[in-house]
Amino acid sequence: MKNKTRDIGYDVKSPEKVCEDPNCPFHGTLPVRGKILEGLVKSDKMQKTVIVKRNFLHYVPKYERYERRHSAIAAHTPDCIGLKKGDKVKIAECRPLSKTKHFVVIEKM
Repeated sequence: MKNKTRDIGYDVKSPEKVCEDPNCPFHGTLPVRGKILEGLVKSDKMQKTVIVKRNFLHYVPKYERYERRHSAIAAHTPDCIGLKKGDKVKIAECRPLSKTKHFVVIEKM
């Protein structure tokens, strides 16, 4: 599959660069399924991994109000998608890649 970009089944822009990563949904063989989430890159210090912070609202029935919450998700980042801290990204669910990684970055927004 050299120099070929696979269609991953979602309406996202494919990266311009080509990589040799087998866990890339565009240039490798990693299937993408399930949830699509958006967030900000909180940390990019690990190799091929970023921590994505998601902010969301949670309804508290007792007070009939919403509270702000957040979660940090570890996601695999292929070489073809160049990311740095503070970038807004779209991540998709995939098979478990390690103990904590169950998502892969599919688009830099």
